Amino acid sequence: MSKEWDPENIFDVLGNAQARQILVLADLKPMSAQELAHHCETSLPTVYRRINELVNYDLLQKQTKTEDGAHYQVFKTDLKKVCFEIDEGGFTIDVQLKRQMVDKFEEFWQNFQMSDEKRSDLE
Repeated sequence: MSKEWDPENIFDVLGNAQARQILVLADLKPMSAQELAHHCETSLPTVYRRINELVNYDLLQKQTKTEDGAHYQVFKTDLKKVCFEIDEGGFTIDVQLKRQMVDKFEEFWQNFQMSDEKRSDLE
């Protein structure tokens, strides 16, 4: 179950240099926790803590890969953009995920197909 964003926790999560580094690396290509630990030059338990936090906030997506009959997890960045706005003495935040863009396209495509079917029914 994913957690909801508020300004307090987004600063906590994205304020961590290792979390930001994981997001950048996993944006280049899906990587295993071991690969991320190697590139971040940190311990595997530390990387797993950051991964779990990023996955909980839907910023990182788990994918299962199979190689030579063995299954393992890789992680891919889902974060597209974070915008902060200071207004009326407070913060507002807008988090856009890459998956949301895919979902929007999928919705558009489904609507397009339905409208195409309606047109063919009318003919």
